[in-house]
Amino acid sequence: MRHDTRLSRMLHVLVHMDRHEGAATSETIAAMLGTNAVVVRRTMAGLRNQGYVRSEKGHGGGWVLARPLEEITLLDIHNALGAPQLFSIGLAGDNPNCVIEQAVNASLAGAMHEAQAILLAKFGKVTLAALAEESSKRWAKPAHCSLAMEHS
Repeated sequence: MRHDTRLSRMLHVLVHMDRHEGAATSETIAAMLGTNAVVVRRTMAGLRNQGYVRSEKGHGGGWVLARPLEEITLLDIHNALGAPQLFSIGLAGDNPNCVIEQAVNASLAGAMHEAQAILLAKFGKVTLAALAEESSKRWAKPAHCSLAMEHS
């Protein structure tokens, strides 16, 4: 099963952008993520529409942060990406009149709703600045990010 990695990847990009001197082009970000620039532009446009990044045109243009990392939470980016589904577990619907299926679905739905509420509340408390700080602590260790953007 394929996981939706957009949140993780965009958080990664945004923290890199904070450390990057100047604007990061869609091509640079695409190379970093192993995707294409069209996908990057589409994703970044959603973040731009919510006020987290802005695009600069012309020579030396590209994407820059529109807010400090302290003002952006994981929940903000999750929502800007369209609030992707957090869990891959689905409910059965093969036998909707079966009381056992109804009980199973009710139990699973309740547990997933509760878990999602807890997770989203946690997302709302973690800023990108906290992620950047954690990465700085790890940077002092020997292994570095192989996806780092080139500095201009």
